[in-house]
Amino acid sequence: MASLTEHLASAVASLVGHGGLPGTLPESPLRMFREWFEDAAASGKYDDPNAMVLATSTPDGRPSARVVLCKQIDDQPPSIVFFTNYQSRKGDELTRNPHAACVMHWPHAQRQVRIEGRAELLDSAASDAYFASRALLSKLGAWASHQSQPLQSRGQLVQQVAAEAARHGVDMLSAGSARIPRPPHWGGFRLVIERLELWQGVQGRLHDRAVWTRKGDGWESTRLQP
Repeated sequence: MASLTEHLASAVASLVGHGGLPGTLPESPLRMFREWFEDAAASGKYDDPNAMVLATSTPDGRPSARVVLCKQIDDQPPSIVFFTNYQSRKGDELTRNPHAACVMHWPHAQRQVRIEGRAELLDSAASDAYFASRALLSKLGAWASHQSQPLQSRGQLVQQVAAEAARHGVDMLSAGSARIPRPPHWGGFRLVIERLELWQGVQGRLHDRAVWTRKGDGWESTRLQP
């Protein structure tokens, strides 16, 4: 005869289901991560489905966080890519302490991805290619903005952008296909993944969580209590 606990476990399971992750965890989390990422983009629920909170810290452990855009997910090495001004606060902190973490959250599907890893500079060719794809004003802004430094007024920033447009020979009213090189202080970071957690919301806050930790060329995985 089934015990009372077994009866109650069956009742709980009927209310909350068995979670959103596979019963047997895959060897690698990257395929599911990419599927969730693509589902968020296809949902039409977000202006920036690739937005993520990036946390960095100083060498003595003082953290800071901000939202950046994940532009790429790679299998080899397991990593994500984002772009920024290398002289910004986050760029400076990543240069002095490359350990970082990020989180992506997609409420429409009650999903969250947490990543921890080590940041390294993206190669120049990849940074050049992405910069070339940016809109004109974004290119000029990368040259003009001394990111994270004090600014007297919005007018000062506008003047800095105008000065860069003049320096690069750009007519803002008829820019055409103006070619502007990538600033040496701007480019990509690759966050090489050391730990990745997938979190699927479940009724009653009995969420389904699993974490994968990089071990050599493979992964070790385990489920986590919610």
